[in-house]
This record gives sequence, structure tokens and C-alpha cells, in this order.
Amino acid sequence: MAVSQEKITVYNITDLKNTSDDAIPNYLNSLKFTQSHRLTDVRLALGYTAFAIAAASFLWDYKFGFDSTKYYTAAAVALYSAINGALTLWILAVEKGTIYEGTSPDSTTKLRIATSTPKKHVPEYHLTIHLAPISGAAKGPAETVTLVRPFTDWFDGAGHFVAGPFQSMIAGAIPVVGKLDPKRATAAVVEETSSSSGYTAEMLEALSSASAAEASGAEPAKKGGKRRKA
Repeated sequence: MAVSQEKITVYNITDLKNTSDDAIPNYLNSLKFTQSHRLTDVRLALGYTAFAIAAASFLWDYKFGFDSTKYYTAAAVALYSAINGALTLWILAVEKGTIYEGTSPDSTTKLRIATSTPKKHVPEYHLTIHLAPISGAAKGPAETVTLVRPFTDWFDGAGHFVAGPFQSMIAGAIPVVGKLDPKRATAAVVEETSSSSGYTAEMLEALSSASAAEASGAEPAKKGGKRRKA
């Protein structure tokens, strides 16, 4: 079970969210999902266009002086404001916290995942998962799944990200992912039936220790006394 060697501050909700967000594309792409960068490309295009207009306005003023370029500068300011307004609307109204868009390996399902931490001082991870069949490739209506989980389900007390529980949550919530990773999907079912609160801090510490021992080639520590020699 993979455990990140990097540690984050467990009291910083922004760090918890960003680390979790980064783990979603890594996991889904490892399952051969095809990620779409459409949202990011549009955002970058708007941002770079606004920057180019600001830079051009500065160069005009520097080279030709304010009086001879004031009308061009006024037009550039208006255009810059419009593009920045469009960028803000794009982020708030179109992206809506989306951190992943992609298509399943068999090209039958489009997947979109948005995340948030709406409560400022509550370390809970909110996921909104949209599943839509691709026209002519799959049957059934579009589906939306919402999840709310505490970050303690996949971060140990030292601030290490434990991939196993996180991936199990994703595989258990998204059927198309569960089919590609049945081991994680089954683990998610076991977790739900065995404990309503998911992983405890002690369980995560044990998983982290076992993973570190496995990575180093050492055997994980076992509970109990020493064996007597025959």
C-alpha cells in the first residue's frame, strides 16, 4: 500500500485538499482513463491573453508615451477587464471546482469530479462525481454521486497520504472505476460494513508502518511475544 514520503501539516485544510486533489488524476490515469485538459486549457488561454494585453499596453506607453497611446491604452484596459471577467465567470460558473475530466478506457463513460471544502474549519472532503454515458456507446442516464469524507480516512497522524484508503473510496463510489480496480472496490465494501467511520488513526498508522517496511524490504513488526526456540 503506497504511502507518500512527503508530510503536510494536518491542520492545514488547503494542503489536505490539494494533496487529495492531486491524487485523483494519478489514480485514474493509472487505470488508463483518458484525461481531458479542456477546462485548464481555456483558463490558461484567458489568463495568458489578459497578460499579453497588459504587457502590450505597458510597451506602448513606454515606447510612444501616454498622450499618443492613451486611446489604445483605454481600449486595452477595457479589453483586459472583460477577459478577466470572463476568466472569473469560467472558474465560478463552468469549472465549479472541477479537478478531473476524463473518459473511461472503453470510451463509454465520461467522468467529471469536482471537490471542495465548504466548511472553513471542518476537515471534510466533499466530492461531486458526474457520470455520463457517451452517445451511442453506453445505455442509461447521466448520474451524479456525492461523497463527504473526513481527511483522517487517508492521512495518518504524521501528515502522510495513504493511497490505499483513498483509492478504495474512489473505486467504491464510481462503478466504472470499481470495474477496473475490483480489489479497491471490494476493500471499500469491507470498510463500509466493518466501520461506519472508515479508517481510524491507529489503522492508518499501522498501514503506514507496514507500507514503509514493505518498501524497505523489512518485515512489518508483529504484535505478541518472541517465539521460543524448539
